[in-house]
Amino acid sequence: MGTGLLSRGTQHSIFALGMLFASVVPIARAQDHWVATWAASPQAPRIAFPRPARGPGAAPAPANQPPPPPPDVSNQTVRMIVHTSVGGRRARLQLSNAFGSAPVKIGAAHLALRDSRDKGSAIVPASDRSLTFSGNSSFTIPLGAEIVSDPVDLDMPPLGDLVISIYLPAEVALPTSHLIALHTTYVSKAGDFTGAVSIADATKTQSWTWISSVDVLAPADTGLIVALGDSITDGYTSTLDADHSWPSQLARRLLANKATAGVAIVNQGISANRVLSDGAGVSALARFDRDVLAQPGVRWLIVMEGINDIGFGAAGGAQAVTADDLIGAYKQIVERAHLHGIKVIGATLTPFRGAAYYSDEGEAIRVALNQFIRAGNAYDAVIDFDAAIRDPQNPKQILAAYNISDHLHPNDAGYKAMADAVDLSIFTSAPKKRR
Repeated sequence: MGTGLLSRGTQHSIFALGMLFASVVPIARAQDHWVATWAASPQAPRIAFPRPARGPGAAPAPANQPPPPPPDVSNQTVRMIVHTSVGGRRARLQLSNAFGSAPVKIGAAHLALRDSRDKGSAIVPASDRSLTFSGNSSFTIPLGAEIVSDPVDLDMPPLGDLVISIYLPAEVALPTSHLIALHTTYVSKAGDFTGAVSIADATKTQSWTWISSVDVLAPADTGLIVALGDSITDGYTSTLDADHSWPSQLARRLLANKATAGVAIVNQGISANRVLSDGAGVSALARFDRDVLAQPGVRWLIVMEGINDIGFGAAGGAQAVTADDLIGAYKQIVERAHLHGIKVIGATLTPFRGAAYYSDEGEAIRVALNQFIRAGNAYDAVIDFDAAIRDPQNPKQILAAYNISDHLHPNDAGYKAMADAVDLSIFTSAPKKRR
């Protein structure tokens, strides 16, 4: 029956009921939203670390070498461990082929909880979930593309280990990776072991391949912090399989505090990364959209990067930078984040006297940058990592108790001191949307 045959009063009632329904449904759907609980910045599988300029009085060059590329795989399963920040009742996985050399055929992908009693490759069998992508369990990731799985029901605890297993039926060489995962990855012998309880006789590596994010369906008040940085954010030199980077240790503080228990954090650090130049991963400016803006649920951004720009450019030439160069880049990051309603927290650069690429000229740039971060009024808040781990008697260097021996990277205790220096009240209110 058409509405023209209804009385005016009946039409009005139907219209009012429809408007009520339309207003209620969006509210119901808005109660939960997707938030990244873990992420890692994709990068090319092979990198060339720039040779650092060596200033007068610098320590001998460290023995650290670029990490080896992940192994080529063919008719094998790759099982990777990631650590959540917040929990949730539904999950989805994001995969990236941003830096591959060809489309990647995925034969199967599974997500499960890790068996905490095993601390190896074993999963909790009842938690195993087969993933589909647009309804298909087998799929191809186009060259340069990123894809998102269909969601699955899975009760995931906060600060828990997830197991991601991916079967590659055909040969894949030089996959998109995150080279310093600081978690053991297991590569099987021939066959599809995505649903296996554990993977026996696996080859072990320490990089993540293809995986870029795990998202959870979380309450509407759950928000995300993205930590954007270099090796000091990546957690380089922290203990393997222990989640002792400063973002991981901050995640524990956030959960333990009632006012911030619903705040997630993801680590988007890349070891040897720079703000202005490509090298180990594309520059921070170039990866900003993918690694920050594209993260579901992002409300806050912590920026700690620039020491590699200083160190690798200290000798002059094409890599040379000034404080003004980096301050201009910081302002761009802040402005672009503010356009999307993201609050930006500036983190001071930590001491590096004694590092292989230390120079007095570089130290002067670091001091100028830290002065801008602290007092330049560009950021919504500041975290003083410099003050947290420097030697009070010699503020140009890391306190001996926090020094891993290369005079650049903290040890586990130093990373904890950094996490402890964060004022959690920064994250107790959502930032206002900006025009």
